Amino acid sequence: MARRAYLSGGMEYATDEGRDWRSEMQSWLEGELGCTVFNPNVESDRLLGTEYRGIDFRELKKQDIARYRTIVERLVTIDCGEIARRTDFVVVYWDDSAQRGAGTKGELTMAHFFKKPVYMVTAVPLDAIPGWVLGCVSRVFGDFGSLKEFLRLQYDRPTGKQA
Repeated sequence: MARRAYLSGGMEYATDEGRDWRSEMQSWLEGELGCTVFNPNVESDRLLGTEYRGIDFRELKKQDIARYRTIVERLVTIDCGEIARRTDFVVVYWDDSAQRGAGTKGELTMAHFFKKPVYMVTAVPLDAIPGWVLGCVSRVFGDFGSLKEFLRLQYDRPTGKQA
């Protein structure tokens, strides 16, 4: 059975909600390693597009905080359940947007609690990353190329087995 990866990182404060790096990483994981991928951008779009059509989700935070919180609670529940029950490993892109938000920190804590490896890509100096976050991370990489080299060695494509 194929391994399942979860793509964690800033959304609320990220440019285009972090779609670029997630899309590229998802394509690579699926194509090169045969992984299945949980991409929060895709899942959020699916929920908002089917159940909350026509709503400007980010504007809702200013206009109707109660309704906004209800939607966010659903997203948190989906993401936590994914990490707890279906994820084999987490890829996290740690940048200023992740540092500013809260979801990434929560996802890493969930992954740690459920003993899922967390592979961090960051250019942020390690001493500027909260200790709690570093305590949840299995390995740190300075760029996506280094992470990909590691993942190629770590995970065998045909079986999805850890090497």
